[in-house]
Amino acid sequence: MAEALVSSFWGPVTSTIELCEENYAHSSYIAEFFNTVSNIPCILLALGGLINALRQRFEKRFSILHISNMILAIGSIVFHATLQHVVQQSDETPMFWEMLLYLYVVYSPDWHYRSTMPTFLFLYAAGFAVAHSLLRVNAVFMAQYFLVFLLCVPRMYKYYIHCKDAGAKRTVKLCVVSLCLGSLCWFIDRTFCAKLSGWYVNPQGHALWHLFMGFSSYLANTFLEFCRAQQLELSPRIRHAFGLFPYVKIKNPKAQ
Repeated sequence: MAEALVSSFWGPVTSTIELCEENYAHSSYIAEFFNTVSNIPCILLALGGLINALRQRFEKRFSILHISNMILAIGSIVFHATLQHVVQQSDETPMFWEMLLYLYVVYSPDWHYRSTMPTFLFLYAAGFAVAHSLLRVNAVFMAQYFLVFLLCVPRMYKYYIHCKDAGAKRTVKLCVVSLCLGSLCWFIDRTFCAKLSGWYVNPQGHALWHLFMGFSSYLANTFLEFCRAQQLELSPRIRHAFGLFPYVKIKNPKAQ
């Protein structure tokens, strides 16, 4: 009895999804070790983005976007560490909320009825949270998430084709590559889990998905900040921290 309690500190798994990582293999307190710790770099990236957004005095929507990235990663940590259904919502619901936030950020500059869009999205987000908590249908969550994602794609593409800055365009391309690699890792992990579990070393596809998606989200935020700064005629430039992580630099933040 004591051994069973130690090996499953949080109790029996109650989440509606199981991922391709052996539970409690590395710690008696963390159900899925790699899926949990892989969220830490995502938090650090979002924190860096938030600091730059505040330093450059970007609009509050971008600070909220970076904070949303951090909340999402923290929720994912809690879920993968416990695999409890009561906290599964802390992973999935913020994912959908964040996608609604992206929808607002990409469309709001051209939305003429400024009060209607945030009101509708707020009510939609609240309704989704209640329905998802009660119905517990993972397929509905995934369908809703993918639908909102598809709604964001045309406007992002519009921003891309109208952008003339080479550095900003490279940021988008890297964002798309990271998104595709992350999606591929997720697909392989879910589809070929039985085979992967038999390997001597599990490639931890879902953990890689966290890393790629965290980087992709950071890059998307950076590009949207650049586009908005151009709309406001703030002469933005793409710079790189440590020669790898792009960020937006404007000439005179105090002029906003």
